[in-house]
Amino acid sequence: MRSILLPITNATRRPMISRSVHPLLLMLIGTTAALFLGQGSLAAHAQTRQLIETGRAIVTLNCARCHAVEKSGTSPFPQAPPFRTLSTKYPIEHLAEALAEGILSGHPAMPEFIFNPDEIDAILAYLEALSEQR
Repeated sequence: MRSILLPITNATRRPMISRSVHPLLLMLIGTTAALFLGQGSLAAHAQTRQLIETGRAIVTLNCARCHAVEKSGTSPFPQAPPFRTLSTKYPIEHLAEALAEGILSGHPAMPEFIFNPDEIDAILAYLEALSEQR
């Protein structure tokens, strides 16, 4: 024989336990989920910022003697394009291969640079960030 569960009722014979979720409970669940998911978002943002800063350090060390590597300023070597304008000439993601195999330019004054995959990721993140600031 099956048991039949009946709702608990009060004196007016209405169910005391609602079959729908209380809006306050929904808000609490939503807020908790947002905070939990936000932790991952904050961590991802911090990693992205770190990657961008690493890229900035790499290009400052290796490229700033000829190129403008910040969001403003002119390049010390007039033929060297400012890095903030690279995205108008090339898709940034296409530079990955050139950075890995060695960038060769049309003039002999530019040395050949070859970067490892982590450095390339950092440089590309920095170049993307520069192009977004334009």
